[in-house]
Amino acid sequence: MDEKINEKRKESVFWIETSRILPNPFQPRREFDEGALKDLAESIREYGVLQPVVVTRKETQTNTGRVVEYELLAGERRLRASKLIGLHQIPVIIREQTSDKVKLELAIVENVQREDLNPLEKARAFRQLIDQFGMLQREIAEKIGKSREVVANTLRLLTLPQEMQTAVAEGKITEGHTRPLLMLTDHPDDQKNLYQNILANSLSVREAERAARNIATERARASLDPETRNLQQKLENALGTRVHIEKKGPKGKISIEFFSEEELLSISDKIAPPVAFTA
Repeated sequence: MDEKINEKRKESVFWIETSRILPNPFQPRREFDEGALKDLAESIREYGVLQPVVVTRKETQTNTGRVVEYELLAGERRLRASKLIGLHQIPVIIREQTSDKVKLELAIVENVQREDLNPLEKARAFRQLIDQFGMLQREIAEKIGKSREVVANTLRLLTLPQEMQTAVAEGKITEGHTRPLLMLTDHPDDQKNLYQNILANSLSVREAERAARNIATERARASLDPETRNLQQKLENALGTRVHIEKKGPKGKISIEFFSEEELLSISDKIAPPVAFTA
């Protein structure tokens, strides 16, 4: 019975003064769209706060007695918008005292579900969960309802030069543009040239990927000995498409590119022409 009462109390909605609610110190979101915040504020002015924010209760003993404050766990945009229009109170759900790890998890999950975080904010938050709380990529993926690959790819953004990270955070380039840039991590000059090309010529993600592949192909071609390079050229002329030869000592592999189903069939016919059967 007591358990049920406690559970009900946890989900009860209280009205708390906005001035007594402290921000979540683990809030991963750093950028707040002022225009969107004003729109939300106007909506709250007209309809009120429809969904309570979530807080945890904090008690501090001072010389003058006990001070009770509340620390935000989820709902920072609603709190900011409410303060923007001068609301003195806001509906809240009070959760039990929560660990720092859970505070960060809740903030990330809320923002990811609402798609409020930019890619860099997500990457930094994931990195904090790993470095500060020892979480695995798989565990983070389970918390946010994404695949481990999504988490791993997001974390890779932190390996980009700071200039490119800032461009992603500010929306100058998309997260999709980072894939071809990351392909050139081992060649910083080529990476920077491609980045500047994306900005100067407004390259699409597909165009940037094509440019990165071309750079990688030319680098691989330049590393081949003259005899192998000539052989690669002959194969490209014969098949009518790009061919890559990778050599590791006496061994290696040949890769043949195709860009459509028809081109694949055409290459197949050139390598192994159809056999004509006679009656």
